[in-house]
Amino acid sequence: MTPATVQLDKAGVAYETVEYDHDPDTGDYGQEAVDALGVDGSLVFKTLVAELDSAELVVAVLPVLCLLDLKALARAAGAKKAAMATPTVAERRTGYVVGGISPFGQRQRQRTFVDESALLYDRIHVSGGRRGLEVVVAPAAFETVLDATFADLRG
Repeated sequence: MTPATVQLDKAGVAYETVEYDHDPDTGDYGQEAVDALGVDGSLVFKTLVAELDSAELVVAVLPVLCLLDLKALARAAGAKKAAMATPTVAERRTGYVVGGISPFGQRQRQRTFVDESALLYDRIHVSGGRRGLEVVVAPAAFETVLDATFADLRG
């Protein structure tokens, strides 16, 4: 159990966990998950933490095969600019380590923005709160649990 699965359980959200052997030498956690799970890369989503010009931290969830468009994220959040948070800030705020940051069960809740492409699928994969653990959820889980906003975040 991780804080992510605990939060999903408390919310009564259906999910499935999928584990794979994490290679500590990998530098591309998202691609590692795609390769290890043997699923289409458009179904595996990464969780990124960004800082708005107001100093607010927000969470962006988008396919691992895509780059985050920081201008699009800022627009969706009603800000002028956004920049990636440092790994140290992301880890401290979420309570997870980079490569295992889940949008669910974070230490401090941030506004969450999910790429609208998630709505094309019945279920998508996101980190379950540690490297080598994915949770498979319906896109509606992001609204139910996190009150997330769906927007085009891909660059």
